[in-house]
Amino acid sequence: MVLVQKIVSRTKEPYFYTMNTVLPQKIKTLILGGIITTLLTLPLIGTSFSIVNPDYVSKPVFAFINIFAFGACWLLIAFLIGKFPIYQVVGVAALLFTAGIAERYLNIQYNPITIPLMILFWLGATYFIVPEFFKKYQILLLSVYGLIISYYFFDFSMTVDLTSDHRFYFSKFIIMPIPVFSALWAYEQWKWLRTLKADKAKAELALLKSQINPHFFFNTLNNLYGLVVEKSAQAPEVVLKLSDMMRYTIYEGKEDFVSLTGEIAYLENYIELHKIRYQKKVDIHFTKHIEKDHQVAPLLFIILLENAFKHGVERMREDAYIRMDLTARRHRISFDIENNFVTPLKKRPIGIGLENLRLRLEHIYPHRHQLKITKKPALYQVQLTIDVP
Repeated sequence: MVLVQKIVSRTKEPYFYTMNTVLPQKIKTLILGGIITTLLTLPLIGTSFSIVNPDYVSKPVFAFINIFAFGACWLLIAFLIGKFPIYQVVGVAALLFTAGIAERYLNIQYNPITIPLMILFWLGATYFIVPEFFKKYQILLLSVYGLIISYYFFDFSMTVDLTSDHRFYFSKFIIMPIPVFSALWAYEQWKWLRTLKADKAKAELALLKSQINPHFFFNTLNNLYGLVVEKSAQAPEVVLKLSDMMRYTIYEGKEDFVSLTGEIAYLENYIELHKIRYQKKVDIHFTKHIEKDHQVAPLLFIILLENAFKHGVERMREDAYIRMDLTARRHRISFDIENNFVTPLKKRPIGIGLENLRLRLEHIYPHRHQLKITKKPALYQVQLTIDVP
């Protein structure tokens, strides 16, 4: 009974801890945000910084606008208090409050502080809303608006007859850098999204390559297992060729691009390995026409050759054949492969290798490749063309 009580008490502790800390903290934040919003609203009524316009209270539609504006400011301040130290939020809000009080009680002839305080307020708001952008360009932001404030004080001291029109035109001058910084921020967001998309594509491509290697070597190790069981004298040669292929896959396969001649040697090793394994006669022809040794993505062609062995040669008792032709011209690589096969009794799903090949081609050669698959009775043909620089 004691043990049961201990278990129950332990399971209740996190719940009460959450109720007594997290929830009250949010309530406290909302209350504090409401207090600050009210302190900002009441003294600024009637000024150009007013959140609430008392002239609209009598009209239901405009009364709703007042309520919405007050509520939006309330939630915004509460959000900032929950995310940033309260003294920072209060400090920035105090700039707006002081600017409004100066606007209300000081004549324009004796009010040199409203516009500089408004500039500091919006710089603080920028820091809260887009902190990374502000930190990256803080020297530029502070330099530009520091010069504007300096010029404003100079203009204020030199102008004898200050009017509202003069204040209005100077406000337009202050706003001029904002579109420039807004465009700079938009460019930063575009660049970030582009980098994010590129990183996502690289991650997906790395995953596809990691899926290719185990898939290929699983089949090859099965072949080697059959030779070892049969105690074939050819097993050591298979091990040596498999070692060379693993070395190529591990060290060259991780590269973005490899030489075409290296890929051809890899295909030839694969063919020789399978010739050693099979006891039956297999007719394999591999013709090459290489005018230029291009750089290509690794481990593309092996998937098609592997499928030709797996779905054709391995299932046929006799007269199995594979025809391959690889042509590399100045700006195009063409790889054609054809094999015969026996139609399976049951329809089989598309293998992971061919699907990965499609995805890799879309990532590496978008709009610069063609993969054509033709399936006829007892005949399977694949044509792959890649446009290269």
